[in-house]
Amino acid sequence: MTKNSRTSTDILAFIRETFNTQEFIPLHAPVFAGEEKKYVMDCLDSTFVSSVSQYVQKVEDKVCEITGSKFAVAVTNGTVGLHLALLAAGVEREDEVITQALTFVATGNAINYTGAQPVFLDVDETTMGLSAKALQVFLENNTEQKNGACYNKKSGKRIKACVPMHTFGFPMEIEAISELCKQHNVVLVEDAAESIGSFVGDKHTGTFGELACLSFNGNKTVTAGMGGMILTQNEDLAKWLKHVSTTAKKPHAFEFYHDEIGYNYRMAGLNASLLYGQLMNLDNILKAKRKLAGLYQEYFNGSRMQFITEQSGTTANYWLNTIRFATFEERNDFLTYANENGVMCRPIWNLLNKLPMFKDAETDGLEVSSRLEATIVNIPSSFIPELV
Repeated sequence: MTKNSRTSTDILAFIRETFNTQEFIPLHAPVFAGEEKKYVMDCLDSTFVSSVSQYVQKVEDKVCEITGSKFAVAVTNGTVGLHLALLAAGVEREDEVITQALTFVATGNAINYTGAQPVFLDVDETTMGLSAKALQVFLENNTEQKNGACYNKKSGKRIKACVPMHTFGFPMEIEAISELCKQHNVVLVEDAAESIGSFVGDKHTGTFGELACLSFNGNKTVTAGMGGMILTQNEDLAKWLKHVSTTAKKPHAFEFYHDEIGYNYRMAGLNASLLYGQLMNLDNILKAKRKLAGLYQEYFNGSRMQFITEQSGTTANYWLNTIRFATFEERNDFLTYANENGVMCRPIWNLLNKLPMFKDAETDGLEVSSRLEATIVNIPSSFIPELV
């Protein structure tokens, strides 16, 4: 049998052999192979399990060390992190925010929370993240500058921010996107939810814009059970983010004085203690995930399915291993067979402009996004400690 003729049965057999099990295989399950329990028990013993725990500061410091970001603010999840980051970027009601339609719904939801509207542009075929070319075309042909701000000539609304996403941990064309945002007075807020451990050159994703967000949901490369992190290079923004994410309460021994509308978005210590243990094992997790990606790449080489790999000059964390089928029908046949046979695989997201709450959003046609929507599949990608 040639590689080109690999069947769904063949692929599942390889996955089962790789994960060494005949039981159900999840898409990406958390694995606690380090000292997570030690840190969680330490947090419990301290009784400081809420946001005043030392572990909240410890994970912020650790994430700064890992990413090279000057500041990090721990929050309850990546979605609220994006919400606060957009507010910190100055996004206001009736503004517009450029993003991609090929993303998890949280990206669009966070924009909506501010009262702004998304503008959906196409993605790059190789990175699956926002296309720098699509952004350039839109900004040059559809916007104008007024008083140092960018405006949509069609809607007349201010375009305050751009939120591109590093899809599945694969770094997008972020350097070109960053330059375009600067040229057109648009604040760059990176959705780096999926990309801890991913780099462009030696610079970590999430450090190219003024603000960025990471996610530590249960299915991410490392997890807090539920958690997120806002990255920023601006000390004033970092102080404001910590303040408003803790209900905007002014420090005082006993008074409850809140000086602006705040949010109960601060990460809890119990979550942070679990995350700290995961972060301490991040190097091993990333090493094993690269080895798993290498096994998949070798297996799919020369087959009808394309295994998605990092682009030259970038380092992906391979959060979710990704294959692309030739047709929508082949994609669906495989997804049906895999999930009926105990191997969890999933398609990429439905384009956000196809969802009812975003159906009226402006788009640029989304030609590439539509092709990827029809052909992309994620396959099991959990950390396998034996691969370290």
